[in-house]
Amino acid sequence: MYELIQVGAKTYYINCPAKMGIYKIDDTNVCLIDSGNDKDAAKKVIKILDANNWTLEMIINTHSHADHIGGNNLLQQRTGCKIFSSGVDTAFIRYPILEPAYLYGGYPYKEIRNKFLLAQPSAVQELTEESLPNGMTMLRIDGHSFSMTALKTEDEIWFLADCLTDEKVIEKYHISFLYDVNAYLETLKMVKELPGKLFIPAHAEPAENIAELVGINQNKVYEVIEALKEICSNPICFEDLLKAVFDRYGLTMDFNQHVLVGSTIRSYLAYLKDLGEISITFVDNKLFWSIKKKD
Repeated sequence: MYELIQVGAKTYYINCPAKMGIYKIDDTNVCLIDSGNDKDAAKKVIKILDANNWTLEMIINTHSHADHIGGNNLLQQRTGCKIFSSGVDTAFIRYPILEPAYLYGGYPYKEIRNKFLLAQPSAVQELTEESLPNGMTMLRIDGHSFSMTALKTEDEIWFLADCLTDEKVIEKYHISFLYDVNAYLETLKMVKELPGKLFIPAHAEPAENIAELVGINQNKVYEVIEALKEICSNPICFEDLLKAVFDRYGLTMDFNQHVLVGSTIRSYLAYLKDLGEISITFVDNKLFWSIKKKD
């Protein structure tokens, strides 16, 4: 774990639960792509940098989820590096309390103010083409978060963040976190056609061809959509609907799963409502979801 693997003349990745990338800007300065889950991950990064006589010039966060920004604070304190990210996610990196607050829909109780959902704050700037190191390009791949970014190095290596989930993880958990279902499906279509030598998702093995994994992720989204339509065949309130999803897929409810899966299911419901496939009714001061009756 936390093994440094070279995949191009200037490109490396750190094999860990949320894979990090390293791109050599020059002989001594490097750019880190994401920073891991916490200060322990950051300390392991520092060891790797020191062992290779590298100086951390900048971090690019693909998005704002805690397992990708958790090392920011310590690394910035120790090295003075600049940090960049895109769009709305920059606000979440600057003010990480937004993440559990957004997931919960209010002030988050202490059980979800944990390192898996709440990172330490860090100073972050907006990522632009001009701020990228020479030899790197960026591509917005929204859907999993508000404004996620894929990065390609001049070695034709793509870092794809969380737009793809490993097949075994999908088979075990079924519901991968999504903010915008429509944007995510569009991202998958786009990513499937990307040219490159190697593709490195944060939570799946690197692959020279990712078309099959893209298809697996697409099919699971369509499966969840059909499952929700079936669950909504009779009017149902959200907590009962969420229980039906957990029961259907054999999931176990806990504090983190309640807000992560709950938020994702709400995103699916919004997607289906905007398509006109399901509708909302209010009965006895309760909100019910149901399949929209055809005229």
